[in-house]
Amino acid sequence: MPKHSRRYGAVATQVDADRLYEPREAIDLVKETANAKFDETVEIHLYTNADPRHADQMVREVVVMPHGLGKQIRVLVFASGEAADIARQAGADYVGEDDIIDQVESGWAEFEVGLAVPQVMPKIGRLGRVLGRRGLMPNPRSGTMVQPQDLPRAIQEAKAGRLEFRTDRTAIIHCPVGKASFSADQLMDNLSTLIDQIVRSKPSGVKGSFLKSAYLTSSMGPSIPLDLAALQALKAPD
Repeated sequence: MPKHSRRYGAVATQVDADRLYEPREAIDLVKETANAKFDETVEIHLYTNADPRHADQMVREVVVMPHGLGKQIRVLVFASGEAADIARQAGADYVGEDDIIDQVESGWAEFEVGLAVPQVMPKIGRLGRVLGRRGLMPNPRSGTMVQPQDLPRAIQEAKAGRLEFRTDRTAIIHCPVGKASFSADQLMDNLSTLIDQIVRSKPSGVKGSFLKSAYLTSSMGPSIPLDLAALQALKAPD
């Protein structure tokens, strides 16, 4: 059994592992238990009924969190010419083509979101082995292959809190919801937006209930079991 600190042991006693918490109640509790010496990330972990071995049961979608995720988002855009100018004017942190491709191929990846215009996609194909495992490779499915005229919107969304979620090989979706320093209302808005999109993204190949269990936690805090019916009833704020 893993050993936990005294701090963890103390806050863990505040969570009743035998009950299911309403989402707002869980948010209030996770804020109480997130008392590490840094601003902890609030996370949700969803165990799904999907079988990741089947392509028609995989989930990979994007959502824009209304209050962001509480961290700096550096955006790289693979583009040249007029598209590169548009990207720079829209606030991209790194813009380039051959020079940036060479940097990434050598192992550099100091960014959180990678975008590319269609004209550059054939050139960056070889970066899949570097960026693919980090979830940074631009591709049409995740909306990170962008037409030049759509770059300002894509860059703005990325910096505002664009989040890509997916099922992993164990059928679990792991997502940040925000920071413990966020207000309870901000965390609730983010959680509602995320869950609404996840419920809508139920794959056609999954029969019956999509979600089997859900837990809310902070980086260094205990897991709080959630009431699935109440969780799945959440809707994105207007």
